[in-house]
Amino acid sequence: MTFKTGIGVIIVKDGKVLIGERIGSHGANTWSFAGGHLEDGETPETTARREVFEETGLKIKNLLPLGFAFDHFEEKSTDYLTLFYICEWDSGTPQLLEKDKCAEWRWVPFNDLPQPLFAPIVTLLKQHDLLKHYSQISPLQSPHTTPEN
Repeated sequence: MTFKTGIGVIIVKDGKVLIGERIGSHGANTWSFAGGHLEDGETPETTARREVFEETGLKIKNLLPLGFAFDHFEEKSTDYLTLFYICEWDSGTPQLLEKDKCAEWRWVPFNDLPQPLFAPIVTLLKQHDLLKHYSQISPLQSPHTTPEN
């Protein structure tokens, strides 16, 4: 059994989030936020910024931790701990920079995500009931912070 740490980044722009259709890897034909694997020597925040730029060409700001998901992928015999972040779009237009991993990027309302979703996103949504609390989530205040922090 293998264990890996993944990073998922929810990028918010004008009330919508960026989501892409996965291809060519585990979770193919599902929809996922930008992200990837934590590499040796990287912090999760560094990985989040690197993966967003490598996959989309976008710059992001106000990156905050949102939550995590733990999933087992039988086809890879791998357990994944995925750390999710939420942030705001800063600049750029989404580009398909990894065409072997993503078929397209779309800006969609968070409460109208395309289906089927990548397993860690399903786990995150169930754990935190994010759709129910969507109006309370903003890039400037994650559910794990208070206005005093």
